[in-house]
Amino acid sequence: MWIFRVFSSVIFLTSIILSIPLAFDVGGRACGLAFSLALASFYFTYSILRLATPDKSRYRWVIIQIIGWLQWAVLPSLLIWSLNRFSVEPVNNGSWVERTFSGKRGDNSSVWQWIFGPDGLAETVTVGSWDKMLRWSTPVFQLCEGFCSLLVIQAAGQITRWLVNRSGRSDSWMIGLLVMSASIISSSVYFLWRVSQFPEIGNVDATLIGITITCAVFLCAWGIGSGKGNPVESSLLFAYVVLCLYQIFTDYQPSTTADPLPPPPQAPDFPPFPPIVMDSYTTLMQVLSVLPGTIHAGLNFIAAALSTITPSVIISLAYRLFVLYASTRIIPAVRESGARALSQEASLEDSDGAGQILGLLSWFSPSILIAVYTSLLMQHFASTSGESNGDWWTSQGGDTGGNLWRWINVAATMAMYMLELYLGKEDLDGGLTTHWKAD
Repeated sequence: MWIFRVFSSVIFLTSIILSIPLAFDVGGRACGLAFSLALASFYFTYSILRLATPDKSRYRWVIIQIIGWLQWAVLPSLLIWSLNRFSVEPVNNGSWVERTFSGKRGDNSSVWQWIFGPDGLAETVTVGSWDKMLRWSTPVFQLCEGFCSLLVIQAAGQITRWLVNRSGRSDSWMIGLLVMSASIISSSVYFLWRVSQFPEIGNVDATLIGITITCAVFLCAWGIGSGKGNPVESSLLFAYVVLCLYQIFTDYQPSTTADPLPPPPQAPDFPPFPPIVMDSYTTLMQVLSVLPGTIHAGLNFIAAALSTITPSVIISLAYRLFVLYASTRIIPAVRESGARALSQEASLEDSDGAGQILGLLSWFSPSILIAVYTSLLMQHFASTSGESNGDWWTSQGGDTGGNLWRWINVAATMAMYMLELYLGKEDLDGGLTTHWKAD
């Protein structure tokens, strides 16, 4: 059954990743917010139902199975409903109080329409509150990402330190870890060079990048030189700083009009690939051309959805989910049973409060995923709102902020690591590996 669960999780993640940006792109800002709110509310109610009902109840099993199978129909239904209801943006882009209690409400024919009609009280309060909550939660998500990243970095450092000092093949582990650390640093330097080539990076941005990289290099050298860190920790910290810079600057686009491209060269008389490859390609194209129209429409839908997602959003989402999930395994491992807790998920039956809180949050992971992804999409649209083709975001009430808290996250993460180096002591075993056995 675990294969079915993995397949179901992959389908769920794919549907969420494709549908939410499509709602923003096709229906507008209000449509995307309404769709993500409807999805989050559905899965929040589903999680409450699973958490509140007894585990051995037959009615609970039947209801959960029905809702679990219905979710594949609920998601496209909510998307169609959101596009139908919220695809037309309101002309007045003031606050929800101004839109709800303005003089134009006198045109409504009944109280029901004033409350539940288009741009009514219920709509403006729910979607507006969801919008405000996502804006206010952006600093929380950013700082949590930095804190969890630091946990993962330190856990990796403790595990590698244990492998080098306590395992039977210390020399082999040391050489392998040094090669891995050098590879991480080299890759980070390459991507840092790529970041420096992004357009629209001015003198202030270059100064901030230089200060950030200088502080990161100093912390890495301090950790290795003092013996309180190791090359793995330093390389991962440097890589995370570069990743943050990539997230800050990757959405920049050139503001000037590019020079017209030269005409494409004429096709050569001989094919660029061997005849067997060209024949196979031609046969494949002929097979695809005779597919039913439904399959073509589905492929066009997937292509349209993928065109609305940038690599920066996908990378940020994947990394944020990874560190959040890893921290739910690392925190109980540090507090309780060391390595054994790495293979166990946190639950409400844990003895300590931290494990119970993490177990409670794991029940609402789908709603948290939707909120985190919507927040990342809003940050992306806010970063691109200064472009000539991105004014639709600000015209619908969206702000143009988003990078300030990313800079604060970088500074806070390095400050926490510096405090850890200053207050820490050089030891062979950390809190994660003190429970491990060495034969």
